[in-house]
Amino acid sequence: MTSTLRPIITQNELPSSASVVVIGGGIVGVTAALALAERNISVVLLEKGHIAGEQSSRNLGWIRKTSRHAYDVPLSLASDLIWAAFPERVGSSVGYKQNGIMFLAHNEEQMNMYEGWHQSVADLNLDSRLLTPSQIDQLAPGGKGKWFGGVHTPSDGYAEPTLATNALAEAAMQKGATLVQHCAVRKLSRSAGKISGVVTEKGEITCEQVLLAGGAWSRRFLGNEGISLSTLPVICSVVRTNPIEGPTNIAVGGPNFSFRKHQDGGYIITQRGKLDAPLTLDHLLIGWRYFEQLKHMHSFLKVGVGKAFFNDLKLKRRWQANAESPFEVIRTMNPSPNMKLNQDAINNMKAAWPAFNEASIEEAWAGLIDVTPDSMPVIDKIESIPGLTIATGFSGHGFGTAPAAGQLAADLISDVKPIIDPSPYRMARF
Repeated sequence: MTSTLRPIITQNELPSSASVVVIGGGIVGVTAALALAERNISVVLLEKGHIAGEQSSRNLGWIRKTSRHAYDVPLSLASDLIWAAFPERVGSSVGYKQNGIMFLAHNEEQMNMYEGWHQSVADLNLDSRLLTPSQIDQLAPGGKGKWFGGVHTPSDGYAEPTLATNALAEAAMQKGATLVQHCAVRKLSRSAGKISGVVTEKGEITCEQVLLAGGAWSRRFLGNEGISLSTLPVICSVVRTNPIEGPTNIAVGGPNFSFRKHQDGGYIITQRGKLDAPLTLDHLLIGWRYFEQLKHMHSFLKVGVGKAFFNDLKLKRRWQANAESPFEVIRTMNPSPNMKLNQDAINNMKAAWPAFNEASIEEAWAGLIDVTPDSMPVIDKIESIPGLTIATGFSGHGFGTAPAAGQLAADLISDVKPIIDPSPYRMARF
């Protein structure tokens, strides 16, 4: 994982009760806990490893409306406002910069995709505009790439994943939330069919409601509770370079690379055209649900059978409250980065902008992403288990919408008017 993630101190003692227990210390769970604490609702957040230890600190940091489904854009618009207000709200920087995001097309087919998206959001009054090759050169000078065109949204931006979640977690604690790290939740406790608490490795907490925000672990946790959630894992490899001037402070997504400026002056880079997709048992169990998605994305996935398949088989899928859970066996999912993909991305960027010839790799890491069949998260109450709400399955673009997603989950739990219409995120759509 990235070495720049600053650890935070939380309490070790487990409270005996709370109104709400949040499972998972990623950015969605933390923002939900912050929102609940600000409403004077007793909330305890439990993290099996350490806060932001997995994808919440390993993502690219992009905060975008561009290329989202039109019905997903309202969540992004709400998040933009929350991101901008975070420094004052939490009393520290989250690295948020509204420097814009630009996507580039090599050919007419790729450009048609951006034109189609731009038309699909025409009635949402976004500041997105389609670009000509000369306009791309103006926004990112010194390039040698032969671009067909692109799309640019100036109000998009990025933040620093290694700063954001921990800053929000510390603010949540200051406002009354209790956070406990290195404490895995094994099972839900129920009374008369409703949530009555959670059983952890350190003991039981009684509560009225639970929010599951467990990222890639949510499917396994829910499976043990008799709930089927459709998510499959993919791995994204990332590098951080040495400080260099670079062509632009706009975040840029090309067909086979993406980059954005890092707070230390370097760049965060990934091979946007490829993701590793190590096969697991879940691919055999629910892979058919992804047929439509795979028709369009098969060329982006490097599928293979390796250690991940056998390591996954070793992890329990069923366990009792008095038995060790998979979340105690693996505290932090830490996949190895694919350095060939990382180097490909850097080489592709150097060909597009010679300014990147000065770039060298200072750090590399990878993160496991949980993907749903429609690449949209589930943020919903679970009808079969009254008192249980889930916010998971963000499919690699949850960091940007996490502030509003966490608040939406808190709204559902609090039974107040939701920040946006939650219907696109219903569990029932699967």
